[in-house]
Amino acid sequence: MECVCRLDRDRGKTLRAPVILGLLGEEIPDAVIALHYRNTWELLLVTILSAQTTDKLVNVVSPSLFARWPGPQELAGANLADIEQAVARLGFFRQKAKNIQGCARAVLTDHGGEVPATMEELLTLPGVARKTANVVLSNGFGDNQGVVVDTHIGRLARRLAFTKHTDPVKVEKDLMRLFSREDWLRVADLLIHHGRRTCDAQRPRCDDCVIEPLCPSSQVAGRRDRR
Repeated sequence: MECVCRLDRDRGKTLRAPVILGLLGEEIPDAVIALHYRNTWELLLVTILSAQTTDKLVNVVSPSLFARWPGPQELAGANLADIEQAVARLGFFRQKAKNIQGCARAVLTDHGGEVPATMEELLTLPGVARKTANVVLSNGFGDNQGVVVDTHIGRLARRLAFTKHTDPVKVEKDLMRLFSREDWLRVADLLIHHGRRTCDAQRPRCDDCVIEPLCPSSQVAGRRDRR
């Protein structure tokens, strides 16, 4: 750890990236997806529902949703107003209700009742963009086709100088180039958890950050430089 702390902050991101990943892995060994699910169908739905909403609230709402409509067949035939009521606590609940019912119908009609296992097929489903597709593929099928990029990952990627972009697709491409494919899921899980626990959007806790010595955006470094 002491030798890591002496690393120059200006060294290339390709040198810093694996060290950062290792330190975060030691600091947050329990970093896994926070959404609760029992199968790929539930994973698909909770990921769609989690947009613009906390995972914690989705985990509160989803059990009753799945108890009432356990699979795509039940959800496809449900009354849309009932689905809206079931997810009404979530942000953009009307659009989400429409999307998850649309997914149910598409899965039944086009995929034999099974959640598709390719990026191309997932992207045809209502409410599914690359972030959701990456979550489903990596967590549900063990297939790393890309790196999940949410607000936490995008923020940390810029603060760590892994990317200069704000567009999620461009951020994802930069992270895919920087880390090996087998680490893509781990990268997403660790950055998300670190963003929630330590590297907050408004008040990052740099004094408590295990990767602070390697962070070009560190407030501690700024204070140190002014001394």
